[in-house]
Order: sequence, then C-alpha cells, then structure tokens
Amino acid sequence: MAHPHKDAISKMDAPALVGIIEESKMTYVRDNLSIHLHESQIKLLKNIKKHSKPHHAKVRVKQYEKAEKTDLFKLHLDLYLKKYQKLEKKGLIQIDMEPENGLPYDCSLTDKGQEILTEICYLEHDWAETVGITDSDAEVLKRLALDSFEISYKHKKKQGFIF
Repeated sequence: MAHPHKDAISKMDAPALVGIIEESKMTYVRDNLSIHLHESQIKLLKNIKKHSKPHHAKVRVKQYEKAEKTDLFKLHLDLYLKKYQKLEKKGLIQIDMEPENGLPYDCSLTDKGQEILTEICYLEHDWAETVGITDSDAEVLKRLALDSFEISYKHKKKQGFIF
C-alpha cells in the first residue's frame, strides 16, 4: 500500500513541493553529518563562508556604517552573536571581537568548520543522487532559481541589505 502522504503530495502546487524537497535535503544532511547541527547552524556556517569573500566583506562594512546604532540594534547584535558563539564552542568558527575592518566582530571558519562544510556539500550531492535528481532536473531548478532570485534580491536591496 502506498504511503498516504504520496496522494496529498501529488496534488500540491510548486511552492509546497519546494518546501518538501528542501526539508528532505536538510533532514538527510543532518541525519548523516558527523556532528550534530541544527538547520539554522548549517545555514549560518554557509553564510560565514560566503561572507568571507572580499566583495561580501566590503558590503557588510558598508551596511554596518549605514545602520542606526540604537539600543534595539545592540540587542539584535547581541542575539545574533550568540548564534555564532554556539558554533565557536563546537570549534567550527573563530570570532574576532576586534577586527580591523570596522565591524563590531567578524567570524572565520576553522579547519574543522571547513571540513564540516565540505562534508555538508558531499551529503547534499549524495542526497541529490539518492532522490534521483538528473542533470536536466538540475537545469530546470537553476532556471527557476535564477528567475526567482530577483524577487528576494530586490527586497533585500530595498531594505539596504540590513536585516
């Protein structure tokens, strides 16, 4: 007998399907990763790698300079920093509280953090093979991602890339 959710899934629209696919990939990665990380921690690790690129570092400095330094900003900064501190306790990143780039803090991956990111990348590719994503499927997804990217980019740009 087929799983009862298969019928429901077959009737879903594309946005709901994207969520199911993303949840499946993240579950596969978390279940097979050599270290316990929450979904948000995996995303944060990926962002640290992305933000270490020179272009992204310059953008972050500009954003910080433009940000209003209110009590709410300080509270947000402290809460955000706590997320990084959890990754630092696991030995995945290093937090520099006095970076030379003008930011209040900056993060970099440790060797262990880089190894975990490599493992995550491998597991994501393994998941794609497991669920049977073909090259033509990947091309369709790339086209959809490129077409949909503009929506989120315009929103971020409107907010001055400060979240």
